[in-house]
Amino acid sequence: MPLTPIRIGEAFRPAPEFRSYLYASLILAVALLVLPWLVPIVLLTWGIVALAVALPVLAAVVFVVYWIPRYYESIVYRLTVTEITWQRGVWFRQTGIVPYNRITNVDIIQGPLMRFFAFSAVRVQTAGYSAQARAEIVLNGIADPKDLQEKIMNFVRRTGPVAVGGGPEEVPVPPAADAIVEELRAIRRLLESREER
Repeated sequence: MPLTPIRIGEAFRPAPEFRSYLYASLILAVALLVLPWLVPIVLLTWGIVALAVALPVLAAVVFVVYWIPRYYESIVYRLTVTEITWQRGVWFRQTGIVPYNRITNVDIIQGPLMRFFAFSAVRVQTAGYSAQARAEIVLNGIADPKDLQEKIMNFVRRTGPVAVGGGPEEVPVPPAADAIVEELRAIRRLLESREER
């Protein structure tokens, strides 16, 4: 399946494989973390005790199976000419904005299960978080991470960091604004030439 390019200003979601990855993670967690202790309890203690232990675990697994597609649908990312925005969350919505002039590092992360499903995570760190292991934002389920990393870094290079320079901060003109400014100048010249007539 061909990759859909990420366009500036348009919202995009994680790759559909990210949902499969979440289901596979659930299956692995149940197989490796739950079944080794649940099966002996159920086999050794028939009756009420086995039901008292197995039913809550089964309810939790069913809840996560219900939650995964809703969580996937709640994730939305957007690149603009000045920032990255994101939102996610089923019951508790989280949103964030990361300006390009605050970004210090953009990493690509891909574990073995992510590699199997052919996607990566793009971790964006900012000046406030760069000394910590935690990233400002992690864009999960990215099918073409190198393209996204390069797009973000191009904006970072154009805007420059906030803390550079000794004088008042100069606000950079976004690349799309250059065309708008040039068009406005052309309109001004046209109007001035009409006034002279």
